Amino acid sequence: MRYFLELSYNGKAYHGWQNQPNAISVQEALEKALSTMLKDNIEIVGAGRTDAGVHASQMFAHFDFEGQFKSEDLTYKLNSFLPKDIAIHSVFKVLPEAHARFDAISRTYHYKVSTIKNVFDYDFAYQMHLPLNIEDMNEACKILFQYKDFQCFSKSNTDVKTYNCDIKEAFWTKNENELLFIIKANRFLRNMVRAIVGTMINIGLGKLKPEDLHQIIASKDRSEAGFSVPAHGLYLVNIEYPDTIKLN
Repeated sequence: MRYFLELSYNGKAYHGWQNQPNAISVQEALEKALSTMLKDNIEIVGAGRTDAGVHASQMFAHFDFEGQFKSEDLTYKLNSFLPKDIAIHSVFKVLPEAHARFDAISRTYHYKVSTIKNVFDYDFAYQMHLPLNIEDMNEACKILFQYKDFQCFSKSNTDVKTYNCDIKEAFWTKNENELLFIIKANRFLRNMVRAIVGTMINIGLGKLKPEDLHQIIASKDRSEAGFSVPAHGLYLVNIEYPDTIKLN
């Protein structure tokens, strides 16, 4: 049988999602816990590969197992075994061919920017104390919908077949002393969200105009876009799948 895990994690202590030869990853911690609980060598496949320091309030992964277990019992045991910065929310059966990465319809990320010095938030939001023009930043967001190729926001030397992404939502909101960037797409390139946010901040600071985004995207050149904001303000918050992949 194939199973999906729904989980969340605080990425501060991890070198990203994917297994690394000399650093702890979220994938490694989960595989160790599952292998221990199920007394088998369990390998998992995640819905994406978040970078070092990035958080997830909703992440999915799949694994295969031939034995029997109660989903509620396994969820409880995993949460008892795993470190405090990884939480399992559910384990459920899916179709044998269901794939956590390739079957995802969309992914949504949030990026948090704190506009004041906040001693309780410095590990979980980017501190930016200069005034930002949110109206200009949201004008720039509208330009994103006019394009598909976002190579200019991709990390260099990334091995992908296409730089095309279908952006479905992109906007900024302000709540007291926090700015929140929300972006939803069918897929994302490596470092894409952090590069978009850095470019948007330059627009908000007046270093760029919203319409400059046309030239940046058309260039397909990472050096033309803005800086990459730190990972600790980035959160994977939602992944959508077709209802048909889940088994009762």
